[in-house]
Amino acid sequence: MSSNNASGKTVSDVQSTTTEEREDEPTVEHEPAGRSACPECEGQVITEDEQSFCTDCGLVVADEWVDLSPTLNDLGLVGDADQSIETVDPLRTDKGLHTKIGRNTDGRGNPLSNEQWEKVQRLRKWHKRMQFGEKRKRTKRLNEGLRDVEMISGNLGLPDHVSKQAAQYLRSASEARLPGGRMAWEALAGGAVLLAATEAGFPRSCDDVVQYTKSSYERVSAAARKLRCELDLDVPPARDGVVDDVLIALDDILDVQTCLELRELSDHLLAIADEKPVGPGTSRLTMGAAAVYVADRLTDGKVVTQAQVADAASTVVDTSKSRISRYSQTLHDAYEAKHGCDDPDAVLERGRIRLQ
Repeated sequence: MSSNNASGKTVSDVQSTTTEEREDEPTVEHEPAGRSACPECEGQVITEDEQSFCTDCGLVVADEWVDLSPTLNDLGLVGDADQSIETVDPLRTDKGLHTKIGRNTDGRGNPLSNEQWEKVQRLRKWHKRMQFGEKRKRTKRLNEGLRDVEMISGNLGLPDHVSKQAAQYLRSASEARLPGGRMAWEALAGGAVLLAATEAGFPRSCDDVVQYTKSSYERVSAAARKLRCELDLDVPPARDGVVDDVLIALDDILDVQTCLELRELSDHLLAIADEKPVGPGTSRLTMGAAAVYVADRLTDGKVVTQAQVADAASTVVDTSKSRISRYSQTLHDAYEAKHGCDDPDAVLERGRIRLQ
């Protein structure tokens, strides 16, 4: 039985009229979800690595972290691409896909009774065990490292995509089994943030990062270098000009010509140390000091001693004579293997040609 409204039309009449109006409306076709237009030239916008840019004019539309793992559509689990996008967070051990269990209230916000609270505690305990999986101990350490990355990035005022990139570095370090021995998770977290900030164009000094890191300056610097060398990251070093720091401290011993030759040769040796790598778990400044000593041994001058180089480097980072001795021989052998001899002219001649 149909009822009449104020205008005398029945409900069925109104429904039929609405249906006819919808049929008369033009159909709007939408572009596929994976394609968008450039706001400047209407060209096609594509995403590569962490940047979304126009293929026609080159305008960068977005520059942020993008998860490139396969979606449900790629795996053939769903047919609709719009339903295949998962919300993930690299700052969580399981990328944030786990269920969250509340602490003091139920789903409606009501307080829990004592019996309910004890039950929720047991559920949370077993849920955390299942969340961390079989490698529970290592996953817990990774989770603590990711919390450190989030904390350091937040205190330094870094954008979200920088902290997420640092989290990716820490995950890669975990997969490569880099944490262990003197290379602690805390130091790797600080090193990851240091590299991610440098790569993204938000450089922070090692002193700034160490201020919020549960590790020392030397360990954070060493962790940043270990990440670059062991993971083969195409990221500029977080601390540049370490050779200059050592040579400046040796200024009263070296003359100008010798200083220029040592600088040219030391920079080349430091590049070899990063390429091999030599001493990847050592700070870049310590390797720079070792490179200066090897450069002095390769030339005819032999002006400085290991103790003098160690004292010069210690003005920034504590460096011992034994470390200089340990890495200098390995670095000397790497130079011979690369050039087939220990003649410094293989490098210095190129510098003289550039000066001409």
